[in-house]
Amino acid sequence: MELPLDEEDGTFTNISLADDSAERFSGLHSSRAERARSTMMNADMDAVEAENQVELEEKTRLINQVLELQHTLEDLSARVDAVKEENLKLKSENQVLGQYIENLMSASSVFQTTDTKSKRK
Repeated sequence: MELPLDEEDGTFTNISLADDSAERFSGLHSSRAERARSTMMNADMDAVEAENQVELEEKTRLINQVLELQHTLEDLSARVDAVKEENLKLKSENQVLGQYIENLMSASSVFQTTDTKSKRK
């Protein structure tokens, strides 16, 4: 192995191979470690991002379900109100018809009330 010659003064320059290789090794090691750390961090970030995406989709699904249930509740409430109104109307008509039938029965001699107690004795 030849040592480099310093051309200015004609002396040889010592080059430490141990230091240089150690620096290169530590540089490679730290570079690999950083790449591994970076890869792990990216994987962690991807996992967190995927989890956030799943949570967002779940929230969106739940919000849509709540909105659908609210609309269903509004429809059912409107239907109940309509049925209540119809029921009141029919009750009123039944009262009028009941009164009309009573009036007809009282005016007819066939439906005159009889005193059943006096006939039994």
